[in-house]
Amino acid sequence: MVWLQFVLTSAVIVYAATQLAKYGDVIAIRTRLGGMFIGTLLLAGVTSLPEVLTTLSALGEGAPDLAAGNLLGSNMFNMLLLAVLDILHSKHRLLRKAAFKHALSGSLTIFMIGLVVFFILADIDLKIGWVGADSLVLIAVYVVSIRLLQQNAGGGAGSAAEADLPEGIPSLRKALIGFGLAAAALIIVTPLMVNSSVRIADITGLGTTFIGTTLVALVTSLPEMVTTIAAAKYGADDMAIGNLFGSNLFNMFALGLTDLFFLQGRFLGVINPSFVLVGMLGLIMTGMGLIGNLARLERRIGFIEIDALLLILVYFGGMWFLYSQGAAP
Repeated sequence: MVWLQFVLTSAVIVYAATQLAKYGDVIAIRTRLGGMFIGTLLLAGVTSLPEVLTTLSALGEGAPDLAAGNLLGSNMFNMLLLAVLDILHSKHRLLRKAAFKHALSGSLTIFMIGLVVFFILADIDLKIGWVGADSLVLIAVYVVSIRLLQQNAGGGAGSAAEADLPEGIPSLRKALIGFGLAAAALIIVTPLMVNSSVRIADITGLGTTFIGTTLVALVTSLPEMVTTIAAAKYGADDMAIGNLFGSNLFNMFALGLTDLFFLQGRFLGVINPSFVLVGMLGLIMTGMGLIGNLARLERRIGFIEIDALLLILVYFGGMWFLYSQGAAP
């Protein structure tokens, strides 16, 4: 029964995420904000809702490590999806096409992940009320990052894309309604999917910490995966790549935001220091993704570019390393 629940809820999330990509592209065009801006901010925030909901549920169950592993592990999986995009669109080199447009969002993401790693290691026991000062810094940096992305987002992409779309494109009102309904479906269904995945994890006997970094992070990243691939299929390359970098940025914001709901102390202060390894792997992979976008490498091994291959190797090598280091007690 638990497997049936997992499959059915996953199918609903796949459909809802596809609709997010469809209507997100329309919103980008109708508002003339452009796919990069919509992907980095709007789509990234909505498709990261499963991570946020899972994190809050984990706090309710007294498992802060599961919450942290979910968000930090999702960073690694999102960068793995960059390699998947490259494989699926190898003919027109999707990552090179949109390289410099995502330099800012990628750089800001690396900066925020670095801050999280620093705060976990530094363990600065300073609070304002019940919220850690480090979490408030993360929230403030995210707000500033959004402002910077807003100022540097051009509307040209949306305007140019508008001329290429067939007649009958939905109105902005219809797109907003469709986007809102798809987001609502994610909010309703995701807890059920996460519940079934956690029960499956219990049945298999794998450790909670490792499950948070791998299985739960994979499951809650399903909307990013489907939305990203669907956006690229619709030709919204900027939105697809922006969604991945933006999701990592939002995940780090969510770590700070979680502290508002954690009443037992500083959230970053109770996270197991071993999660620094997970954070560093996410930082390395995000850096690799950004460098791969900007370097314009032309080396290929068979059907895959070398930077995409390296992302895949680091992801699975990192998973093996985390498990071998005892991340699954």
